[in-house]
Order: sequence, then C-alpha cells, then structure tokens
Amino acid sequence: MASKKAAGEPPSPSTNPTPESMAVDFPRDFLGISLPEQPNKYYFIIRGQRIVLEADSSIQTLMEKLQSYKTRVALHFDGFQYQLGDFQLRVGKVVPTHSENLRGIVMEVEYLPISSVEKARQIMEEFLDIWQEAVSKRSLPGHFMHMEPNFAEYGLADHYTSQHTAVQYATVMAQLIATVQAVQSVRN
Repeated sequence: MASKKAAGEPPSPSTNPTPESMAVDFPRDFLGISLPEQPNKYYFIIRGQRIVLEADSSIQTLMEKLQSYKTRVALHFDGFQYQLGDFQLRVGKVVPTHSENLRGIVMEVEYLPISSVEKARQIMEEFLDIWQEAVSKRSLPGHFMHMEPNFAEYGLADHYTSQHTAVQYATVMAQLIATVQAVQSVRN
C-alpha cells in the first residue's frame, strides 16, 4: 500500500505577465497520485474540472525540471493488504512526507469477483455496515467516514480501473487536507 500522493499548484505568476500567459487558464491546483500496483503510471486529478489523467510516471521528473508546478502538500500512505475471502482490504496510516505526524487512517475495500461499480454496490454496503457495527462496539477515538466519489462526474465508466482508485484517493486526500486546515485555523 505504500504510495506517495502530492497536491500541487502552479508557481506564483510573474510580475510582468505576457498576453500569451494570460490567455491560458491553468487549474489552481491538482492532486497527483502514484499507486504501488501501477509503478509506471502517475495520475492527475483536477477536482475543480472533474478530470482524471493517466500519464507515464516520468511526467513527475518533467514537471519538476520545467518548474511548472510546485508541491504544496505531500502525503504518504503506508500500510498492509489483507485478503478476506472475496474481499481485498488495505489499511494504512497517512502521514505528511518527511514527518511522523499521523493525519489519518485509510481503509480501502475491494470486492474482487465483480469489477462493475454498480453491481458491487450492495455487497460493499453490506460489508461496510458489518464493519461499522463492529467498530462501533469499541470505544475508539475519531470517526469512520465512508467516501464514495461520483465516478461518472469524472467520465469514468462502470468498469472499475486504476483511475477509479486514483479518484478515490484524491477524495480522501482532499478531505484530509481540509480537516488539517480546519484544525489549524481553529488554533490560530
């Protein structure tokens, strides 16, 4: 499950923008995601426009050399994968890169026999209900949040792919970043 995720934004505009640079409307930020099961791929999610793009992993080096975007937040998901019958379960902690401060715990559940998101929905909901019931019997700090993005908004078909996984992680990352920012604004 070890994978690196980063949220980026374009560099600050120069003091003398050219007419050409003003003509292009770049997204303010995007989420970049690498998945351990797809080491040669890198996924960009532009949440504002609901775009998911799959690229070769070398795009990261290219963007760094061009200095076209700078990393604002980098999170690292690290954990374990378990096989429970027909279910694949990944559980991991989320920490900022170069830090040990825990930002969250992520659980990813995949029902392996069915690749159709719609057909697997009822089985997944039943699994999550059982999980929620088991967790609620223990007095654990924090709370469990079920996040399911609308894949159709990103133009993704019903057949589950790595792009679906990237969109799910982008949704989780956005929630974690928003939570951290909310906590920090309360402290200030």
